[in-house]
Amino acid sequence: LFLGRMFAEGKGFSVEIRNAIYRVSRAANNGSEKAKKELKLLKEIDEIKKIRKSAQLVSKTLGIMAKEIKPGITSLYLDKIAEEFILDNNAIPGFKGYNNFPNTLCISVNNQVVHGIPCDKPLNEGDIISIDCGVINDGYFGDHAYTFKVGEVTKEINKLLDVTKNSLYEGIDAMIENNRIG
Repeated sequence: LFLGRMFAEGKGFSVEIRNAIYRVSRAANNGSEKAKKELKLLKEIDEIKKIRKSAQLVSKTLGIMAKEIKPGITSLYLDKIAEEFILDNNAIPGFKGYNNFPNTLCISVNNQVVHGIPCDKPLNEGDIISIDCGVINDGYFGDHAYTFKVGEVTKEINKLLDVTKNSLYEGIDAMIENNRIG
């Protein structure tokens, strides 16, 4: 979710991944020809900047969601806030209308299957809520998801969230050119 913050703090990434993120950022910021060649880019620097801008808007949207999540609110309420924020930032909700999807966010509560449709059922203390957000900005798509706690959760749920987050980081650390798992 907050890739930039995690990168700045040096959390969860191997040296190789941190260096790759740094090179992409450096190349995106200064357009260096050397950095372009080093990265073997499939996209031009201007395209990467636009993708990054879309992803940053998604991160900001999810950050707003984090502040709003509490027992008693509904996922439709969160969806409305997200849509207004995205539109206010001159972007388009990326999921709304895609294959007739009716909302801005995909929201799944507890063990609901991913890509759930927001509804008017209030969230309860101890729930977890996964929010997937997509944004189209200047023709480029940003998309990511995060699972949030609703109030206090059980030890088991905390462990589940810790294990899944650590699994993500281990997967990122294993993401090395020509690496195979399994």
